[in-house]
Amino acid sequence: MRAPVLAAMLAVGIAVCVPQAAQAESVMATPEAAVKAQETPGKKVAIFAGGCFWGVEGVFSHLKGVTSVVSGYHGGAKKDATYDVVGEGRTGHAEAVRVTYDPAKIRYDQLLRVFFAVITDPTQLNYQGPDHGTQYRNALVPMDKEQVRVAAGYLAQLKRLDLWKKPIVTAVEPYKVFYPAEGYHQDFMVNNPDHGYIRRWDQPKVNALKRMFPDLYKPMFTRN
Repeated sequence: MRAPVLAAMLAVGIAVCVPQAAQAESVMATPEAAVKAQETPGKKVAIFAGGCFWGVEGVFSHLKGVTSVVSGYHGGAKKDATYDVVGEGRTGHAEAVRVTYDPAKIRYDQLLRVFFAVITDPTQLNYQGPDHGTQYRNALVPMDKEQVRVAAGYLAQLKRLDLWKKPIVTAVEPYKVFYPAEGYHQDFMVNNPDHGYIRRWDQPKVNALKRMFPDLYKPMFTRN
């Protein structure tokens, strides 16, 4: 969606990421990870794809220990890393977020737990809720060997528990290059709190985060 068109749609409250109105998604009481992250001191980066990046960014931006969340594209080529082209669903890109965090305050396994609890439904292949296409797939992109180990452990744990009663299809994808999205997508939720899509789909996720993870939730939104 080009910026002028997006601005016009925002002005009248039309949802942009979603082709039709729908009810908010459910959440899942995910367990603590059996495989805890053993991360070295210093800031770390993780990438998550879980549907429209507005809500993914919104939830992670309300976590203690998270210092930056950038919406963007991962999986395709630089020439395709624009909202217009990615939205066609043929680029290999997923809408994704790059999360920078302090493992002394929040570990990678805790980010995973929140991701599967309130952000994404891991049983939905190439879509999330009302958003359909490969660009809305849910995927983990580990950035180092420790994240690979922890991601594999948590996915195996969730599959054993069979919480969703459907197969988990979340992929673990190798890191390629993360391309930040256009400026108007950054901090979208905090900048557009009354947007129809945000109110219907994304604010309930933040509400669930606050309710389910009070020790991890922070009221202030982490702006880029």
